[in-house]
Amino acid sequence: MSYMLELENIHKTFNAGTINEKIALNGVGLRLNEGDFVTIIGGNGAGKSTMLNAVAGVWPVDDGKIVIDGIDVTRLPEHKRAKYLGRVFQDPMTGTAATMAIDENMAIAARRGQRRTLRWGITRKERAHYCELLKSLDLGLESRMATKVGLLSGGQRQAITLLMAAIQKPKLLLLDEHTAALDPKTAQKVLAISDKIIAENHLTAMMVTHNMKDAIAHGNRLIMMHEGRIIYDVAGEPKMKLKVSDLLEKFEQASGSELANDRMMFA
Repeated sequence: MSYMLELENIHKTFNAGTINEKIALNGVGLRLNEGDFVTIIGGNGAGKSTMLNAVAGVWPVDDGKIVIDGIDVTRLPEHKRAKYLGRVFQDPMTGTAATMAIDENMAIAARRGQRRTLRWGITRKERAHYCELLKSLDLGLESRMATKVGLLSGGQRQAITLLMAAIQKPKLLLLDEHTAALDPKTAQKVLAISDKIIAENHLTAMMVTHNMKDAIAHGNRLIMMHEGRIIYDVAGEPKMKLKVSDLLEKFEQASGSELANDRMMFA
């Protein structure tokens, strides 16, 4: 069977051999089927974002293998993996160019990887396509396409970043605590938009979150990490029936300790 993502025995240690040595990933193994939407939880320093960065190629892993849709990308640098991936970060300012208009930002994302020409102008057909995409957000942004992105709210920016990340239908969409900087109401709206974009484009997605309720409510699979390892992996019907108390219990069983409330995740 072919998988959309395979992580085989991934190891990553930062500052190896120094007093600041930190084992960030300790033999992580994970296989995602096409269309899986996996939420990832765990305490601070559990390895959640480190795992997403390993997939994205932010730095080389020490050991192990990373395969995206049958292509071994373990040794590929970040910019060469970018064509397979869409990414949305915690900071709404990261994913867009503030001084450029909404439609210009979308054009950059849509044309990524294409040969650049001197003709930059956005065609009528392209603009109509961006208008349809923006309409689907239900934020009224389709009538503000010439607005500079820097003038938008954090939630609006994250919604546009999601559209941009999905516009080329990447093999994997990586969401790294992409609602953590937003107020609760806006966060829920952006999560609903995320669900819609993932479902409509049949994307395979990984979402790191600190919020247990969100991790249970979204996606078809949930994994919990602790000290660089995956300690719990649940999918389908059993995942849908989970309660926050179940997750806390699983954490205690697997780790032998209580989950410290480090800006965690009970709400």
